[in-house]
Amino acid sequence: MAKQQAAGKNVGTVQTVEALVTPILTEMGLRLWDVRFEKEGPDWFLRIWIDRDEPLDIQTCEEATRAINPILDAADPIVQSYYLELGGPGLGRKLTKEAHFTAVQGEKILAHFYRVTAAGEKDISGILLSKEGNLVTLRRADNTETIVDTKEVSYFKLCDDEDLF
Repeated sequence: MAKQQAAGKNVGTVQTVEALVTPILTEMGLRLWDVRFEKEGPDWFLRIWIDRDEPLDIQTCEEATRAINPILDAADPIVQSYYLELGGPGLGRKLTKEAHFTAVQGEKILAHFYRVTAAGEKDISGILLSKEGNLVTLRRADNTETIVDTKEVSYFKLCDDEDLF
């Protein structure tokens, strides 16, 4: 299997792991939110984020880990040694896939830009109205609509944590 490394991601490995674990998680009533295979210092980490409609607890994460481990061991999609981390995407979860944008449509999100915009903004938040191709439409607090090009954004995240602090 060809493994492509780009921007800290091992694309081939991620796709393989997604294909392996999705059916197991679905059977358990869980959704796969994201998979990342990342190097930190000398170590590699396979990070699997899961989600469901009700809050996740440690027991559910443990059960999912026990179900996933034998499948990953049998398929052996990763050549080097790694640490497996499994958990919920948490508050302020990053939106990295089309399915993420679909799941949170109508909710408040934040776009963090690579560079300050012409209006002097580094971050823009608003209600996610739509995502079509590279264009994300947000309704801002003043009821204006802003269209954001994903190519100009470092990341998008859900704003479900802003009232906590």
